[in-house]
Amino acid sequence: MKNKKVIVQDWGLIDYKEAWAKQEKLFSGTTNLKIEIRNRQPAIAGEQYADDTITPNYLIFCEHPHVYTLGNSGKPEHLLLDEKGLQENDAVYYHINRGGDITYHGPGQLVSYPILDLDNFFTDIHLYLRTLEEAVILTLADYGLKAGRYPGYTGVWLDADNERARKISAMGVRCSRWVTMHGLAFNVNNDLGYFKNIIPCGIDDKAVTSMKQELGRTIDIKQVQNLLQQHIAELFGMEIL
Repeated sequence: MKNKKVIVQDWGLIDYKEAWAKQEKLFSGTTNLKIEIRNRQPAIAGEQYADDTITPNYLIFCEHPHVYTLGNSGKPEHLLLDEKGLQENDAVYYHINRGGDITYHGPGQLVSYPILDLDNFFTDIHLYLRTLEEAVILTLADYGLKAGRYPGYTGVWLDADNERARKISAMGVRCSRWVTMHGLAFNVNNDLGYFKNIIPCGIDDKAVTSMKQELGRTIDIKQVQNLLQQHIAELFGMEIL
């Protein structure tokens, strides 16, 4: 039985480590429920589960204080600050359990953490990432910004087809038993200077941008959040709670 209902939570400005712990709690609760269901009774061919128990889905939005995070496939040397430099920039650093390399989160950047059981939608992690990218692309189009994908890289870019390519949204996810966590970071009004302290996503020859920089004005981040939520829901066929 597929559950298309999704619980939306807005965590506001939240410490990264606190948000990570809250994600892990929701993620482990869902994966443990899947194990319990499948151990209780073998699944019948053609059905998701052998009973009517369903797994929950969450779509979380938040912002973080200044933080650098390194994914499982990243290189520590892509952080260009030592401990003193982190302190001078009022930033912290964590090596975390998502895919991808190093990235930055900070105030004015919209972060979304979908904690979804993909058995409720589709079991294809590449399609999952492309669908998240498409939601960001559609949101940017709402503001008159034409965005796309840069061949060979995950995320969303402006002028992706030429030498002026610049990244506006980064993505890194974890998936276990088809349950996802972590997600996307969308540069809206954040201070782009913090990206100078890293080699973003391991890419040293491309620029990073934001909606504020491209449009020349501060953007209502809650409006961006609402539009992004709408596009994610439509693309995944979600029923938002």
